Amino acid sequence: MRRLEQLAMSGVLISCLWGCAPTPPVGNNSPVADEKLQGEEVAVLTDAPNVPPPITRKHPTTVRVNLEVKEVESQLADGVKYTFWTFGGKVPGKFIRVREGDFVEFHLQNHPSSKMPHNIDLHAVTGPGGGAASSFTAPGHESKFSFTPINPGLYVYHCATAPVGMHIANGMYGLILVEPKEGLPPADKEFYVMQSEFYTRGENGQPGLQPFSMQKAIQEKPDYVVFNGAVGALAGDNAVKAEKGETVRLFVGNGGPNLVSSFHVIGEIFDTVYPEGGTTANHQVQTTLVPAGGSAITEFKVDVPGTFILVDHSIFRAFNKGALGMLKVSGEEDKRIYSGKQDDLAYQGEGGAIQEMPDGKTPATQTAKSKAERISLGAAVFKQNCVACHQDAGQGIPNVFPPLAKSDYLGQDPLRGVNAIVNGLSDEITVNGVKYKSVMPKLTLTDEETANVVTYVVNNFGNPGGEVTPAQVKKIRK
Repeated sequence: MRRLEQLAMSGVLISCLWGCAPTPPVGNNSPVADEKLQGEEVAVLTDAPNVPPPITRKHPTTVRVNLEVKEVESQLADGVKYTFWTFGGKVPGKFIRVREGDFVEFHLQNHPSSKMPHNIDLHAVTGPGGGAASSFTAPGHESKFSFTPINPGLYVYHCATAPVGMHIANGMYGLILVEPKEGLPPADKEFYVMQSEFYTRGENGQPGLQPFSMQKAIQEKPDYVVFNGAVGALAGDNAVKAEKGETVRLFVGNGGPNLVSSFHVIGEIFDTVYPEGGTTANHQVQTTLVPAGGSAITEFKVDVPGTFILVDHSIFRAFNKGALGMLKVSGEEDKRIYSGKQDDLAYQGEGGAIQEMPDGKTPATQTAKSKAERISLGAAVFKQNCVACHQDAGQGIPNVFPPLAKSDYLGQDPLRGVNAIVNGLSDEITVNGVKYKSVMPKLTLTDEETANVVTYVVNNFGNPGGEVTPAQVKKIRK
């Protein structure tokens, strides 16, 4: 099967790599015969979440695309490294922007340090393998082919070298936008967001350099589902920004290799969605499906300030596997559209706490040097992860979530809190004489975060005090 994939993707038009005509032959029945090419340019390529500027010219031109394949080791999550295979050095690959009817001269360069041959299948290409048949490139080599994008839309590209799934799972995907001849409507801000999955030999959060797991990939059981190649790539300091009143356009892709995305922005409604990257528009959309190997263009005006959370609404992927980003909007409040909190009543759901993440560096990037620092950092972790269920004063919710305040359960042994965080709880427990049966899933916190938040809890809410260290957490985790 692997040999068949290699033949299908690399051998059909290999002779064209060195002998293709420098100018496009146009037949009488060609769909591109109505416009003449004018001039030449080199494509501007950008890393996510940035997008090349809109195309303002009114004619097609010859566009040279230079795209380098490189295998790099980088961060997948806090403390977790991964060897990514990339188009352009980062995941997702470079954003490519051309115009309908352009003549694209594509140069695929495989860096000499690469260990694998690679190619590229652009869904915008009308031709065998989407270009894969003409772009099989060994390390230290460069391949060239050309095409004319005859269909406007937003398209995925990916590597199609055998084993295809492994190349995609390691990060080899990106987006190419073929603007229609008349151009796109103006937008104040444009951003590039691409979802994908990673399958690692270790479990979610297990530190160190993690190898790819073919078994998990075949079973479609990812350890991470992320935006733009890593947990937190669009959160905190990496959040995208806009101002109240601006129109935001998101070019959304899904590299897969397996899962369909239910893309949603918490607190916003998409004014316009071009589903599956096509030219048909839907309006007033809450959540849009983006298939593996597919895309969508979403547009919306931001009417109020605040932090808006981008998620895959298959919601455990967002809050437990990493498919979460932020759009931070500045400007004056409009109390008619959104009042803010007007009352404080008990509520037994997750609530909106996830939408109020702390700014700046998260505790995951800081190490406590004293007990006082550990308590301070733990307060931020508590606000982000615990307050929705256990409430801001640690009082819990009667008969649903146990109190952390004056807790005999933690007072007798603070490491019970560590065990609940790293391993979860499903058995009945008794806290302050009351039995609780609610389920607590294990949280994807680091050893440092776990030590900080438990230390914070046992030193607040009327608890007796103490300190938990990352070494103790690590021991319990093992």
